[in-house]
Amino acid sequence: MTRTVVTLFGALLVFGCGREDGSEPLEAGEPAQDVADTIYSGGPVLTMTDAQPRSEAVAVKDGRILAVGTLNEVTAFAGEGTENFDLAGRAVVPGFVDSHGHVVMGGLQALSANLLAPPDGTVTDISSLQAVLTQWKEDNADFVADKQLVIGFGYDNAQLAELRHPTREDLDKVSEDIPIILVHQSGHFGAVNSKALEAAGIDASSEAPPGGVIRRDENGEPNGVLEEYAFFAVLGPLLGQLGDAGMQEFARAGSKLWASYGYTTAQEGRATSGVVEVLKQVGADGGLAVDVVAYPDVLEARDYIEANVSREYLDRVRVGGCKLTIDGSPQGFTALRDRPYYDPVGDYPPGYSGYAAITMEQTQDAVNWCYENRIQILTHANGEGASDMLIEAIEAAQSEYGTPDIRPVLIHGQFLREDQVDSYQRLGVFPSLFPMHTFYWGDWHRDHTVGPEAAQNISPTGWVRERGMRFGTHHDAPVAFPDSMRILSATVTRRTRSGDILGPHQRVDVLTALKAMTIWPAWQHFEEREKGSIEQGKLADLVILSDDPTNVDPEALDDLVVLFTIKDGEVIYAAPTVSR
Repeated sequence: MTRTVVTLFGALLVFGCGREDGSEPLEAGEPAQDVADTIYSGGPVLTMTDAQPRSEAVAVKDGRILAVGTLNEVTAFAGEGTENFDLAGRAVVPGFVDSHGHVVMGGLQALSANLLAPPDGTVTDISSLQAVLTQWKEDNADFVADKQLVIGFGYDNAQLAELRHPTREDLDKVSEDIPIILVHQSGHFGAVNSKALEAAGIDASSEAPPGGVIRRDENGEPNGVLEEYAFFAVLGPLLGQLGDAGMQEFARAGSKLWASYGYTTAQEGRATSGVVEVLKQVGADGGLAVDVVAYPDVLEARDYIEANVSREYLDRVRVGGCKLTIDGSPQGFTALRDRPYYDPVGDYPPGYSGYAAITMEQTQDAVNWCYENRIQILTHANGEGASDMLIEAIEAAQSEYGTPDIRPVLIHGQFLREDQVDSYQRLGVFPSLFPMHTFYWGDWHRDHTVGPEAAQNISPTGWVRERGMRFGTHHDAPVAFPDSMRILSATVTRRTRSGDILGPHQRVDVLTALKAMTIWPAWQHFEEREKGSIEQGKLADLVILSDDPTNVDPEALDDLVVLFTIKDGEVIYAAPTVSR
């Protein structure tokens, strides 16, 4: 996208610079050259700039920010056709930039049976899970009949009364004739019924693929629970039954869901080439509410990545680089640790520390390829052992290929040692962290995964800021809903479901937490010149919140509501109960 440079009277007042053409600044009272399409005023404007963190008003023209400053400065751009948007005390912040998520699979979340636990759903045990699935099957009878598939998303064995995954026997009670596939909230496990196992060709003789596990009963038969690459190998073909039309619907629904939480830039954080092509088609048809930057899997799509990587959007889609996944889910005990899990729930051998989904050789080869070809790499590394692998690989790649500006990104970093944070700082790695874990699984991590001491340092935003590092915060949707205010709250308070606070020393202030959702992930994506702050010349990507997040009780942050989401100056989402 070509950046439009606009010469503004307001910019002269606000920023004190000369005119673009070298002529003298306009005198006070001289008419402005440009007339705003919309002026937002009557509430705080949180710019995310250090020089001018708060303003009174912002003017927008042709999808870009025309001026930002005091009310008098900005209203100089009002004309006969200008819409005056009265904020009525509500706050304006930059559009949120998704530091890591999966927008197409988020569409799956929006359109499938909701198996989440409270407060996001109603599933608390196997029985309630079966009831939700049965009701969804009845409510979506035409879909089920046409696609021969029942899809559920978001169950979490850690939140079920039985503290286990549903088995094929449990799911056979919902249907023995239609394949059922459930996606664990982490996205790293799945549970399927007997019909789905049959459709996938999995039986007692089947061997799990590398980096995956087929769980079995006492007789050696698959029990319906699949881990990591064993699950991905089944999920892909079953979802393939939906066809391009089904995947396009996921993409449209996902982009709308992101917009409803204030996101103006979404990420497809582990794509296939087919998924990117679906996004391109939906974008060409005008079906994407937000920009989407995609990162295909580097182990599967190198030729596609190399041919399609770009810093420019076309129809709101671009390939930003590649994704590498080293390990799995911390709450599911598949993340690779450097020490045994504290008290894992399940049938695990003594000293169990998780496992890597790929080898060190694969890791090194992928990182080398990205450095050699100057392509950005996002790497999923949850456990300390996975971070050790990533740090070793980046050190070797930089020794061989230097330090090109590819802004490598750590995704999750759920369990990190402080020395690893030092290494990531030294290597120029941008941490995209997951502080929502403190809410959703903080109690579980304290009691089962890492223990009460190490749990204080999960998602270590405090350590990162002590070193002056930028960082991003994410939702990893569909792991959780792309709930921006829940992210903000978790980053600031670190309060768990039970009310405990994990690691008060890792908390950050509200403004820092907002930067981790706006200007810093914009930098992560090489888009800081266009997005992430409210500054003259940038895209008019804005969010209007129900109150000023810097002026409310931190415990009330997750009560804030996204009222309007504005992309390129146009309202793409309005809360059902509000009016302009």
